[in-house]
Amino acid sequence: MESGIKRSQRDYTLAFKLSVVDQIEKGELSYKEAQRRYGIQGRSTVLVWLRKHGHQRWDAVASSSCMSHSSNSDASKPPTPEQRIKELEVQLKDAQEKAQLFEAVLDVLKKDYGVRVVKKPLGKSSRKSLSKA
Repeated sequence: MESGIKRSQRDYTLAFKLSVVDQIEKGELSYKEAQRRYGIQGRSTVLVWLRKHGHQRWDAVASSSCMSHSSNSDASKPPTPEQRIKELEVQLKDAQEKAQLFEAVLDVLKKDYGVRVVKKPLGKSSRKSLSKA
């Protein structure tokens, strides 16, 4: 297609759209490169084609300038056990830091203000004890 000519989406044949989508999904072009090469003016035109005619999930990777087949298939896979372990280790570290913070707050309350905070045993609620009294 000639560049420099203003076009609408209706000007592109289905075969042309499918050809562009195929080139992008094979990793031959990024969607921005396809826009430049074929003179497609709309910023989201190629992305609409990808969503409509493509075989991959293009929702999350639309802003990426260079899309490859392997990176798109990785996005929809569940995390590997190693990745999940890493996520859980980060969550554990955060929880431990929060616990340390709460312990420090309790120490300050006890030392500086004389307030004693006691955890209630599981299964006992202050409402039950108040209603019985």
